[in-house]
Amino acid sequence: MRINRTAAAVGVLALAGAFLAAGPAQAAGGAPKGDGAKAVCKRLPKTQERVDKALERLNGDATVNGSVARLQQRVDDAHKAGHAEVEKYLNDRLTFRRGLLPALQTRKADLTAVADWCAKNAPAAGK
Repeated sequence: MRINRTAAAVGVLALAGAFLAAGPAQAAGGAPKGDGAKAVCKRLPKTQERVDKALERLNGDATVNGSVARLQQRVDDAHKAGHAEVEKYLNDRLTFRRGLLPALQTRKADLTAVADWCAKNAPAAGK
């Protein structure tokens, strides 16, 4: 029995050592090699298009699906109908949707600054 326990202990220590030795090698191999400027500049037009489209939809009138105004109308309709649970649910969605507006406006401003940087630093972005 003594030999089996010793062999098992040596095996566990060897396995633990292998995991510890492989950890830093894997971490170094997966580390980013740059800031991804080339990819950001490449995807910029589509990203700007998506943000603009989302802002246009959110700022639309009550006839536009996904707009804040349309959801507000639904909240008002639920209130008039006396559907308290539906009104609360829709009102929570409305609060979230209204919170998207400042986030998307900030993102749009950031993307404008990134577009200026990409235009000035196109060769540097390729590195």
